[in-house]
Amino acid sequence: MAGLIKREDIDEVRQRTDIKEVVDGYVTLKGAGLGSFKGLCPFHDERSPSFTVRPQVGRYHCFGCGEDGDVISFVQKLDHTSFHEAVEKLAARIGFELRYEDGGTGPNREEVGKRQRLLDAHKVADEFFRAQLLTPGAAEGRNFLHGRGFDRAAAEQFGVGYAPQGWDVLLKHLRGRGYTDAELKLTGMFSAGGPGNQQRIYDRFRGRLIWPIRDIAGDTIGFGARKLYEDDQGPKYLNTPETTLYKKSQVLYGIDLAKRTIAKERQLVVVEGYTDVMACHLSGITTAVATCGTAFGADHIKIARRLLSDDGTGGEVIFTFDGDAAGQKAALRAFEEDQRFVAQTYVAVEPTGADPCDLRQARGDSAVRDLINSRRPLFEFAIRASLKRHNLDTVEGRIAALRESAPVVAQIRDAGIRPAYARELAGWLGMPVEEVSRAVAVAAKRAQGEAPPNQAAGPGVADLPASGVVPSFNRPDPRDPVASMERQALEVALQEPAMLAGETWERFSAAGFKTPAYQAVHDAMRASGPGLAGDPVRWVEQVMNEVPEPLRPLVSELAVVPLPASNAEGVLKYCRDILARLFELQITRVKADKMGQLQRLDASAHPDEFQRLNRELMMLEMERRSLRSDA
Repeated sequence: MAGLIKREDIDEVRQRTDIKEVVDGYVTLKGAGLGSFKGLCPFHDERSPSFTVRPQVGRYHCFGCGEDGDVISFVQKLDHTSFHEAVEKLAARIGFELRYEDGGTGPNREEVGKRQRLLDAHKVADEFFRAQLLTPGAAEGRNFLHGRGFDRAAAEQFGVGYAPQGWDVLLKHLRGRGYTDAELKLTGMFSAGGPGNQQRIYDRFRGRLIWPIRDIAGDTIGFGARKLYEDDQGPKYLNTPETTLYKKSQVLYGIDLAKRTIAKERQLVVVEGYTDVMACHLSGITTAVATCGTAFGADHIKIARRLLSDDGTGGEVIFTFDGDAAGQKAALRAFEEDQRFVAQTYVAVEPTGADPCDLRQARGDSAVRDLINSRRPLFEFAIRASLKRHNLDTVEGRIAALRESAPVVAQIRDAGIRPAYARELAGWLGMPVEEVSRAVAVAAKRAQGEAPPNQAAGPGVADLPASGVVPSFNRPDPRDPVASMERQALEVALQEPAMLAGETWERFSAAGFKTPAYQAVHDAMRASGPGLAGDPVRWVEQVMNEVPEPLRPLVSELAVVPLPASNAEGVLKYCRDILARLFELQITRVKADKMGQLQRLDASAHPDEFQRLNRELMMLEMERRSLRSDA
């Protein structure tokens, strides 16, 4: 096997990779000051963006949960890969050829990480299925697509393919590409049969239309297959089973195609099937996605909120459901998750029960757009659905309906809308508004007994995260002006190391810090030396290596917090001012020490010492005035 990747190559990959471009594949980032970007943290569920990326220093930091790192650790954590695999993936991304210790040339195909092998197998299968759709044997599949209004261009756009009839067509193809049966068993594309140890694998998908299911980065991780032939005894739709790649509760079909538009338009449309996603996109609703054989749940919401930048400044989630009982049940399940969103949630139900695919076939693209535009608030749908379960012609039925629907009204987040819906509910029930409002108020009080969601601290905090990520050091008091200034000086030194050249480095290195945590970071900077001043990425990495382990999250935080400037000239002025204040503070401390010495000195007994201290005090004052003048 190949040896370890050479350290200098790891540094080169880290330096040459744009961390913002990588993070953008998972999180919607917005500008947050000059050279800084922020979005919803991919590592924990939050309502306000506190995840900050600073490309200049090559790091990210969440001011809510404390998660931090560089581009390599980000890929490790989000793609669940080893350090070795993450470096190789990033190197391939920028076309950089890695070198290995002991003259190795890197892993061959047999040595690639298991996850990458699985992804490669899915990519080969994806290409195979798409090619098969054009063969004579796939006529039934092409007829199915044509019958639902999809031409060849649509099939190509969504990567639709065909699994040939036969037990081992795909199996032979992948074996021919060098994949072992042991590897293929892990893909979910094959089933096993036969007695005991004699079990053999065979194609899971046979004689079916195939849709590739891709993750947010665009990698194929599974497949959905639609039955075409009457003699197929399997279910109408057959998906990849759970694998190390494919977790149905974390997958949204079409997310790779829709993610950019979702982020741009702040809209997410959730439909029920693959053909519905196709119909929506072809009709101009390019924010449509679908779950894969499961209800829209908490893990799906995390994906959606990150793309929507779900921070309370707009955005909408629209669910489309059939008008039947199953569709209503699905809508109510979605409403149960509504409180996880800051965005407004809506439901769009076609009165005839037609799904977007059927609607497009019958009435064209505009009908699909009209369906989405006809959306109504999900809580209104939930209220009306609860009323349908009761006989409103009786007193008992109305009371029971009020008891069920009042908590729904109480859950409406907009306090301005809630009273209006209480009045609407009173009208639907035929009951006094006061009585309904009281019931809603009681339901709201009961709901308030639950713990409110955590609100993440923003990146502008002046102290360490409240979670206490540096337990071996006292948290600096944010009200202490000296601690605040010292923190600002460290932010400047980490993010703009070029400011520390020459004499400035000598002054910075000699500075003393009052706050123990900040002094430890300063010590790490001095241990790193000025040699990396022109390379912020390596500079921060070196400081991270030198600082005590409990303080590494603090260094990451200091390296990414946005500096208060809107342009390069402003950054330069701010940095000079902060460093001047630091140096002035050091001069003030030295002056105070010398003044104390002078006051304790007997001038008549030590005239030379008295004159020396006075000269030094005079020089320090001139230096202090010069700093102020320069600033």
